[in-house]
Amino acid sequence: MHVQTGTENNNAVIAGARPAVDDGQLIDIVLTSDAHGAFVWGVLDRLLDEHGLCFGNITASGFGAMEAAVLTYGLALGDRRGARTALTNFWRRVSHASMFAADTASPLRSILEQSIDIAEIRKNSCPVKLSILASNARTDAVKTFTSDQLSIDAIVAAATIPFLFPAVEIDGDTYWGDGDLSGLPPVQPAEGGHRLIIASKPSTSMTPCGACRLAAGHGAMKPTQIHTIFDGRHRAGAALFLRPWTDWGELTDMRDRGRERADDWLLGDHLFVGERSAVDNKNRYV
Repeated sequence: MHVQTGTENNNAVIAGARPAVDDGQLIDIVLTSDAHGAFVWGVLDRLLDEHGLCFGNITASGFGAMEAAVLTYGLALGDRRGARTALTNFWRRVSHASMFAADTASPLRSILEQSIDIAEIRKNSCPVKLSILASNARTDAVKTFTSDQLSIDAIVAAATIPFLFPAVEIDGDTYWGDGDLSGLPPVQPAEGGHRLIIASKPSTSMTPCGACRLAAGHGAMKPTQIHTIFDGRHRAGAALFLRPWTDWGELTDMRDRGRERADDWLLGDHLFVGERSAVDNKNRYV
């Protein structure tokens, strides 16, 4: 049992914030490789406050693959409280390990193994379907690891910075982090579906695909709605990657900024898409 339910978590639900989603609203999450991990933590932590919001599929690349695995594991074992506790414990391990590590890559596997049980994530009963993206170090082809392909190796590979650290061998080939957002799986139209991309900054590659702009007269299905939360101060976190010690106070500051951005997005009624046209809901950046 990796989730420590006794760990203190000071992130209370924001007072006065009304629920922004209907009961049972399903949303898919995409964590891009350029988003700072502590900012992503804050966004996820705030979304977990919304009891009417349910995570469907989570697709992650870069360091976000580690967070996505921890989130999925926490949800599997302890629902929302378990997920928030698991994320907090994970980041405490990251901060603690960075104080004693000679480099920032070696602790990743140990931290992940302390934070999750991969067998729980691979179970069919797992409430969230997780997909991890990594690049083939030899061919640059992006591979998506899902279901029974998920492993500690695959998650560590996705979080490995190309050229700075050795690629991870999986089934006779080598993989490392994927930084190309165009490698993300295409959005499939779904009835009332939503996909939320968490990134460091806007990108033209986040524009919804043609399949997401289905005209209402072409069928009964509604287009998948694409939303993005990005960190307007993403450059402020760059220095954290250049220091061997990841300060807990700075991490929680970035977490809190992520919570604020997610709260702004939720209070903006971004999931109430029925009252707006498909054109009005394309890429609303916070």
